[in-house]
Parts: sequence; structure tokens; C-alpha cells
Amino acid sequence: MTSGTRSGHTAPGREPRARGFDGPMAGNAQHGPRSLVALAAFLALAYAAAGIGTLVQGGDVGATYLELDRPPWAPPSWLFGPVWSLLYALIGVAGWWVWRHGPSARMRLALGLWAVQLLVNAAWPGVFFGLGELGWALAVIIALDVLVVATVAAVWRVRPAAAALLLPYLAWILFATALNAVILLRS
Repeated sequence: MTSGTRSGHTAPGREPRARGFDGPMAGNAQHGPRSLVALAAFLALAYAAAGIGTLVQGGDVGATYLELDRPPWAPPSWLFGPVWSLLYALIGVAGWWVWRHGPSARMRLALGLWAVQLLVNAAWPGVFFGLGELGWALAVIIALDVLVVATVAAVWRVRPAAAALLLPYLAWILFATALNAVILLRS
């Protein structure tokens, strides 16, 4: 057993034990200036996916969205920007938090899935809006759903709190999947 008591408190001058503590300084985390650079990099990667998605979606997405035969429960177009801004921040922080855990096979799997789901995330707007291929877009977003569920599960095995940061993202894309399916059926 490592230093510390059962309750997770440590004696003065001792490091907190890694097991049972899931805060940002837990485990074999990487700290200091390198960690802040890594945080910036993870946020940049998450927002790069957003930027790529914006580039591949084409012209006036707001007008295109309003022209779709949407169900009454479809959110207003102005809501997407703020929601995605928050979700990309959570995705970036979750990736960074997993990285801070330190090298392990579980960490590599979690970050590999994290990166792949971001690539698929970036592709969806191009298929849905850019190409106008609603059926293929539904296939892409279902693949994204599966990847995000796998990412959440893999991240949970490394850092449960980081997985919790991904749950709003999972909820939003599941909602977007239902919206994509209903728009496809109504078209």
C-alpha cells in the first residue's frame, strides 16, 4: 500500500496516493509547464476538429438548416455554436486529463479512440451539409456514436472523471443522430 490513509488524506510532506483520488493531480500525472502546453494542445486538437468540420460543411449552414424539414423538437440554429464550443472544450480537457494519467496501454487506447472519434466528428458536417447526403451522414453519425461510447468506456478505465466530461458530448450526438434520422425520413 502506498503512503496515505484509508480516507485518502496524507501526512504533511507526503504525496497523495494515486488510488482512490481522481483529481487533476492524481496518478502518475505529468505536471508543470509541460502539462499546460499539453492542455493547450488537446484543446487545439479538439477545436481543430471543429474548424475542419466548418470548412467541409460548405456555405451558409444556418440557411441550409432552416430549409430542412425539421421536427418540432429540433433546436434553433443559434444554439449549435455555443453548445459545440462548450463540448469541444470538454473533449479537449478530457483528453488532456487522460494524458496526465501517464503512459499505459489503457491510456494509449483511450487517446487513440479519442483521436479517431474527433476525425469522424469533423467529417459529419461535410457529409450532411457539404454533400447533402443525409443517409450517408446518418451512417457517419452512427459510427461516431459507437466510437464515442467506446471512447467513454476506455477513458473510464483510465480516469472516470474524464469520462464524465464526455457524457454531455455523447448525449448531444445521440440527440443529433435522432435529428439526422428524422430529417432523413421527412426528406
